[in-house]
Amino acid sequence: MPPGPRRSTAALRHRDFALFWWSSLVSNSGTWLQNVAVPFVVFRLTHSPAWVGFATFAQFAPGVVLAPLAGSLADRFPRRSVLLVNQTLLGLVALALWVEWVAGWTSPWTITATVAVSGTIASMGIASWQAFVSELVPREDLLNAVILNSTQFNAARAIGPAVGGVVLGGLGPGWAFLLNALSYGVVVVALGFIRLRRPAADTSARIGIMREFASTIRYVRGKRGIVACCTLITAVGLLGSPIFSLVVVFADDVFSVSGTLYGLLSACLGIGAVLGAPLIASRAPGIRRSRLVAAGLLGYALALAAFGAAPSYWFGVVCLLVAGGAYLAIASTSNTTVQLQVDESMRGKVMAFYLMTFTAAIPIGSLVQGWTTQTFGPRQTTITAGLLLAALVTALRVTGRLAAMDEEGPAWGERSPLVDGGEVLPAAVAVLEDGAPATRRARLQQRDDPAGPQLEPAADRVDDADRR
Repeated sequence: MPPGPRRSTAALRHRDFALFWWSSLVSNSGTWLQNVAVPFVVFRLTHSPAWVGFATFAQFAPGVVLAPLAGSLADRFPRRSVLLVNQTLLGLVALALWVEWVAGWTSPWTITATVAVSGTIASMGIASWQAFVSELVPREDLLNAVILNSTQFNAARAIGPAVGGVVLGGLGPGWAFLLNALSYGVVVVALGFIRLRRPAADTSARIGIMREFASTIRYVRGKRGIVACCTLITAVGLLGSPIFSLVVVFADDVFSVSGTLYGLLSACLGIGAVLGAPLIASRAPGIRRSRLVAAGLLGYALALAAFGAAPSYWFGVVCLLVAGGAYLAIASTSNTTVQLQVDESMRGKVMAFYLMTFTAAIPIGSLVQGWTTQTFGPRQTTITAGLLLAALVTALRVTGRLAAMDEEGPAWGERSPLVDGGEVLPAAVAVLEDGAPATRRARLQQRDDPAGPQLEPAADRVDDADRR
């Protein structure tokens, strides 16, 4: 399909993906509506950037601890079932937040505790959410599906805050929490109508969760492209993502705006992503992934630094629009690289590990930037973060560390010779430890002694890997 509008929306031709996409847009818009309301309420109650950073930390920190379990859920159980339970529970927690507000039980501690519960539940479903996309489209449309999925998320990041500015200014935070609770019902209904293209996951018995997680780390270490993606997304989480929660500080303390103008400022990152999506979706297949992600990360870093130095509100709006488009290039390209290079039997666990690196970086970055904002000011914090991010991507590009992102993975549904049944084979461990072509040695041994079995029982393979 030639570049153009049809190519940029190719994945939406598939019924199930279209259902998932539109319902996710509604649900994520509700989530971002709440994500705007929570910092707004916390900052109004405390007038402390450090408190805003702490609330963000509480929301994302559980994802770090629970990542191994989230990855196992994505590979052990049907991903649609995991998402149905997950989205229902999130809707109930959002409803509880509304009840707290209506009943007058609102304080910084109660809000932070509730979003921590919400973050805990959300972290259990995010790996299944990302891996589920691969079940809805054929391989040739996966890149487009991932880009559109990122576009949907960023469109929600535009719609939610824009609506949030109006709701907060006219109706109050309670309505933001209630609308978010209702939005989860849309995606739950849509999941019930989806007909999967392939079996969702291998539900056979597996080894313990922590031993699975250890094998996942060994597997990731052997995939240079996935390592590069984890490095990039960690840097973005540490240095770039905390700006999402600090927008309220810029709106109040730097630009002296609130209500609708605050909502617009929060929405700009999403609006920029939506505006840039057609160009990225139609042109990305013809550009090397390493080059695209480097350009996106450098653009994001410079836009972030420019926002920190913005002399006026509208200059800041333009900076965040540019940052939004650049962020889409980073997120969609990194996600696509991981999805294309991972074996199907490891998809859920690797996606959980990849997302864990991001969700570990966000709360740490939020705590640090919340403190530095309160100590040195929002401008100094944001400019420094942007310049550090620009220096990092330049170093990675110059040293050639991003080139591995251009490598291709196994054919669709094929297992890598390093993986069997979701476990990393001893041969893979040997490759990771001494760099020797262990799988080639195994094939030569099998040629010399074809009668001898080359694979040990699963439990023995795992014990051997652990001993190594």
